Amino acid sequence: MIVDLRTIPHGSRDFEFLIGQDGWCSDKQEDQILAFDAPLQAKIRIYRAVEKYEKYLLEGDISGGLQVRCDRCLEPYHHDLRSHFRVFLALPVPEMDKAEVELVEEDLEVDFIRGEKIDLDEVIREQIYLSLSMKSLCSEHCSGLCPICGRNLNERECQCHREQGHPGFLKLKNLKTQKK
Repeated sequence: MIVDLRTIPHGSRDFEFLIGQDGWCSDKQEDQILAFDAPLQAKIRIYRAVEKYEKYLLEGDISGGLQVRCDRCLEPYHHDLRSHFRVFLALPVPEMDKAEVELVEEDLEVDFIRGEKIDLDEVIREQIYLSLSMKSLCSEHCSGLCPICGRNLNERECQCHREQGHPGFLKLKNLKTQKK
């Protein structure tokens, strides 16, 4: 949904919509998020503030279910999504385009936008990625994949012989030291 920021009055404007199960299009094959389990509900309020340059505050809630790929076993699993977010947007000051400008601390919390339109779908997509944990696991006790044969160890143990220890240090076992 494209929103023209010029239509936001001094005050706020509310947006509420559902994104259907077919609303997720994966950017690449290795994407961690595979699809929506159910329609995603989004509520966004856009506030307009005029200070040294025109600023906007997007405040919203997203809820729904996702199909996410486990980082250990690569199997899809259900992930409940509940996210509250705040995003500050600002139009750049015209003189900022011409020369280097030192940013003050408050500017580090602001995303500068080009033009006077924003795509709420992109904001929601970014917030979905930010709501995921660093390591997505289908369960706390996920065993992952065998590094030799690739079998999912959650389903069945394999018969592969694995060396004990960290794989990066296994080559050190073959080194011979000279006694003095």
